Amino acid sequence: MISFLLSVITLIVAYFVYGKYVEKQFGADPSLETPAITKQDGVDYVPMKLGKIFLIQFLNIAGLGPIFGAIAGALWGPVAFLWIVFGCIFAGAVHDYFSGMLAIRHGGASIPEIVGKYLGNGVKQFMRVFSVILLLLVGVVFVKGPATILNGLTGVDVTILITVIFLYYLLATMIPIDKLIGKIYPLFGLSLLVMAVGLFGALMIEDYTIPELSVANLQNMQADPDTYPIFPLLFITIACGAISGFHSTQSPLMARCISNEKDGKVIFFGTMITEGIVALIWAAVAMAFFGGVRELGDTMAIEGHNAAWVVNTISSTMLGKVGGFMAVLGVVAAPITSGDTAFRSVRLTIADSFKFNQDKLVKRLMVTIPIFIAGVALTQINFGVIWRYFGWSNQVLATIVLWTIVKYLMDQKKIYWYVIAPAFFMTSVVVTYILVAPEGFGLDYTFSVAVGVITGLMVTAGFVYFDYQSKKKNKEQKVSTMA
Repeated sequence: MISFLLSVITLIVAYFVYGKYVEKQFGADPSLETPAITKQDGVDYVPMKLGKIFLIQFLNIAGLGPIFGAIAGALWGPVAFLWIVFGCIFAGAVHDYFSGMLAIRHGGASIPEIVGKYLGNGVKQFMRVFSVILLLLVGVVFVKGPATILNGLTGVDVTILITVIFLYYLLATMIPIDKLIGKIYPLFGLSLLVMAVGLFGALMIEDYTIPELSVANLQNMQADPDTYPIFPLLFITIACGAISGFHSTQSPLMARCISNEKDGKVIFFGTMITEGIVALIWAAVAMAFFGGVRELGDTMAIEGHNAAWVVNTISSTMLGKVGGFMAVLGVVAAPITSGDTAFRSVRLTIADSFKFNQDKLVKRLMVTIPIFIAGVALTQINFGVIWRYFGWSNQVLATIVLWTIVKYLMDQKKIYWYVIAPAFFMTSVVVTYILVAPEGFGLDYTFSVAVGVITGLMVTAGFVYFDYQSKKKNKEQKVSTMA
C-alpha cells in the first residue's frame, strides 16, 4: 500500500515541479495567438474552454490503454509501478506536452508534418504512412474492445455491436468538433475519472493488500519469466499509462482548440499525469483483487487472458451493481471515444498530406469513406495479433516523436538532455522488442538486447554529433563575419 500511495503522490508532485520546468524550457507564451484563433473554421479549429479541453484530451488519450495495459503489466508485479511513474514523468508527459505545443506553434499541424520539418522529408513521408496505419489499428482495437465488454453486459452479438460503433465513428469523424465531441466527451471523461476515484477509495477502505515495491518484490513475477522478460516487454505492454505515440496523434486535435499557450501544461502534461494515476490504480487493483500477482496470472490464464472480463468482474465487485455499471460504462466510453478521434486524426493526417480542404462535408466524405473500408477489413484479423503490433508500432511512433523534440530543442539552442535520455531508452526498447518478439524476428534475447542498446547509443551519438557540428559551423560563421 505504501509503495502505491508514494507512486500516486510522486506523479502529483511531478506535475507541479517537473511540469513547470518543462513548460519553462519550451517557453509557453500567452501573448501569442493560437491556431484556434487565427484559423478558426467551425469544424476542426474551434476555441473551447480549458476544463472541457482537458476532459476531451484525457478521454482521447486514455482509451483502453491505462486499463488493459495496466492489468497486463501487473503480471510483472510491483515493478510495473516504477515504469508507470518514471515513464509517465520523464517520457510520457514530456512527449505529450511537446507534441501538443509544437502543433500549436506550427499552426495545428498533424504530427507527421511536424516530424518532417525537423527530421527531413523522407521521415515525414514514412510518418504519414506509419501514423495512418497506427491510427487505423487504434480504431480497430477500440472497436473490438468495447464491443466485447458490451457483449458481456447485454448479450448482443459482437458483430452487431461493432457495426453500430463503426456507424457512430463515421458520424463523429466528420461533424464539427464542438457539436458532438465538445458536448458529450467531457461527461465521459469525468465518468472515467469518477470510476478511478471509486476504485481508489475501495482499495483504501476495504481489506485489500497491494504488493509493496520491496527488494524481494523487485523481480519478474510472470509465471514464465524467461518467455516474458521485463525488458523490453513491460515497456511495450504498459504504454498509455507511461508513454504512448498515439497521444501525439491526438494532441493536435486539442491544439486546434486552445486559446492560450499557458493552458498547454494543464491539457497536455496534466492529462498524461492523470492517465498515469489511472494506470497506477488499475495495476494496484489487478494485483490486489485476486489475492496477489500469481493469483492474477492464474485467473487470467483460466479466463483466456480476457482483460475485459477482469474489468467487469473487478468493477462489479468493488463498486456494487450501480457503481460497477458506471465503471464499465466509463471503460466502454473511453475506447470508443478514443477510436473515433483516431479515425478523425486519420482524416486530418491524410487531408494535411494532400492539402485537401476539409470545410465541406463532401470533401470530408471523400477522405473518410476509404478509411472506414480499411478499418472494417482490419476487424477480420485476430485481435491478439492486432494488439501486439499496435503496441510495438505505438512505441515506435513515441520514439520518433521524442527524437523530433530533441532536434527541435537543438535548433532552438535549448537544453535537450531531459528528452534525449528517454529517447535513447525507448529506441533500445523498440529495437530489442522487434528482434526478440515472436511476432518479430524471434532472435536470441541477449543478442537482441545488445543490438537494441547499441542502436540506442548510436542514434544518440548521431544527434549529439550533429548538434556539435552545427554549433561549430555557426561559431565559424560568426568568426568569419567579424573578420
